[in-house]
Amino acid sequence: MQNSSALETFVQDFILRRCGASGVDIERMERMGGGAIQENYALDLEIHGGAHAGRHNWVLRTDSPSRLAMSLGRAEEFSVLSCAFQAGVRAPEPLWLHRDQGEIGKNFYLMKRIGGTASGRELVRAERTPEQRASLLAQLGASLAALHSVTPGDVDLPFLKVPEGNAALARIAEYRTLLDTLERPQPTLEWALRQLELHVPANCPVCLVHGDLRTGNYMVEGHQLSGVLDWEFAAWSAAEEDIGWLCARDWRFGTDDLEAGGIGPVEALLAGYEAAGGRTVDRRRLHYWRAMASLRWALIALLQAQRHLSSEEPSLELALTGRMLPEIELNLLLETEAMLEERRHA
Repeated sequence: MQNSSALETFVQDFILRRCGASGVDIERMERMGGGAIQENYALDLEIHGGAHAGRHNWVLRTDSPSRLAMSLGRAEEFSVLSCAFQAGVRAPEPLWLHRDQGEIGKNFYLMKRIGGTASGRELVRAERTPEQRASLLAQLGASLAALHSVTPGDVDLPFLKVPEGNAALARIAEYRTLLDTLERPQPTLEWALRQLELHVPANCPVCLVHGDLRTGNYMVEGHQLSGVLDWEFAAWSAAEEDIGWLCARDWRFGTDDLEAGGIGPVEALLAGYEAAGGRTVDRRRLHYWRAMASLRWALIALLQAQRHLSSEEPSLELALTGRMLPEIELNLLLETEAMLEERRHA
């Protein structure tokens, strides 16, 4: 089912059935900006009768024409979002999942729409006092602590593979496999991957990680965190992976002196994280996980470009993502050298 009006009719009927309502009026169903990997639609609707009677602002999230091999499908993502929401993570409230049986050709789920902006450049350039920036980072840290409190024995997420042994080594094996699928050799990435393998940290307890928590993937309204978005890269891994990703040079949008996502100092993030019950973070290991983050982003950029070059999903955005590789490689080299320098002085 490719026709947008046919999709709207199906969604209207789906909501009607799930709500037990007497009627559903969809006033707006509009493709939202962003979402290079998935498609999101804003839904403004009114439900007549039943427990959900009234006006609502929701989001429908579904698959794009092609996908990254490392990303979850919508059914799996819905399960992860539900677990995170129940654990106390500030995130959009998940509503219902549609498992497609050939009706429209792909799964989708509905969630409540949250307010604010997710634009990375707007967020890092917004006028905020140091105290407001620290407060925002503390809120992010608290949500990460809630997420990282979830361990494999707590929830049923059978589609997520639990690493055997060291979580960092499991990631290295995964990324080496992805590198081997690329047609062109990537010597910078291969060298950095080997350095990460040689200097792997010991004792990486496994927990549920977001996998893509960065400035641009959370919403802020005023100076408050509205919610964490885009859960398609969730995994069982080391808690420091999320912290390293958020603090990587790649996600500061020009405000390089503010380590934590271009928002503020990393200590503000870690203070909020630890105050909310997160494990004490060994600051000396963050260079390692920031280098791991840059390596992963380089791989994603290459795979995104491949979606365009293969004609699976012709897209200027995907093509331009691939053109970012030299800058990402520079950040990777800087982070890897910082990691090695730290090890030399340990």
